[in-house]
Amino acid sequence: MVSLLRRSLLLFVLTHLFACISTQAPKNLLDAELSQFENIYSYGVAEYRNGELVLESTKNWFYSTKKTYKNFVLTAEILLPDVEEYSNSGILFRGQTKPVEGGVVAIGYQAEVDPSTRRWSGGFFDQGRRQWLHPTHPTRSQPDEKFIKNFIPEWTEELANAYKHLEWNRYRIECRGNEIKIFVNDILTTHVLDSTDSEGFIALQHHGSKKLIETGKTDNQVKFRNVFITELD
Repeated sequence: MVSLLRRSLLLFVLTHLFACISTQAPKNLLDAELSQFENIYSYGVAEYRNGELVLESTKNWFYSTKKTYKNFVLTAEILLPDVEEYSNSGILFRGQTKPVEGGVVAIGYQAEVDPSTRRWSGGFFDQGRRQWLHPTHPTRSQPDEKFIKNFIPEWTEELANAYKHLEWNRYRIECRGNEIKIFVNDILTTHVLDSTDSEGFIALQHHGSKKLIETGKTDNQVKFRNVFITELD
């Protein structure tokens, strides 16, 4: 009996030890030097202020990590501004670069932050490629054979109301193989299987400010805080 208890205890300890080894601790992607990020564009400004990442840009812009990630859980809080001009953001993940005239642009999976009357925050957008995959758009959705399954085909009122405009909103993105989940304020808004990308960078979006182009100043600032990533085996 004692031997059985010892074996059970050893198995318990080894199981939990293996779990600790195979899953890394959460890593904070933000620091005062923004050492984990780089700007692959010729425009866009990122500043670290009191624990927050503040983004400004004239055009659609993604501020990307230097490192690429495969399987992970990413959590981040985002605050969009109270402005009259168009404001939109998102979190791009498993991102890639695409050559264009004069440089490169970011493409890849995107967890949408959409304060418009459409209310598709937490939706799944394929930046620079197939566009809206969940929910679907009448003219801007081009799913292909790599978009394998959508577990939440209907965009409900609960999903539409998950995002709270002008408040800090908590996003969680989970990638395990071809399974992708997006949560907004702990509500599962996207659950799909897609095999297009297995690894890539993380990038935080500012969709651009017309006011900044015209005046050189803008209150259209997108803010992120508490950006943590846990890498999985």
